[in-house]
Amino acid sequence: MRIQLPDNVSKYSETPEFDETTVPAKLTRAHRTKAATWGRLAVSAGALEYVIPGPPMQSHLVSDGESIIIEPALEHFVRCPEKVSFRIEFYRET
Repeated sequence: MRIQLPDNVSKYSETPEFDETTVPAKLTRAHRTKAATWGRLAVSAGALEYVIPGPPMQSHLVSDGESIIIEPALEHFVRCPEKVSFRIEFYRET
């Protein structure tokens, strides 16, 4: 899964840094971003699992130094089976 942010978006917000003990419960349950909102989940230490329930279900391991793009309105959630540190940046059209 190598989706890139479109050229016509800019960052407008970001979460604080979360770890496996501080990740909000709502991120570990299926949820969606708003229709015109893109996300960039960036892992700074450890690893987590980014899941798109599907169908078909897709699961992506995002490790230290990696990021993954969250498409607008796409249902998804994260699993933190090990130590991890990450944040989410939010983008919208400029």
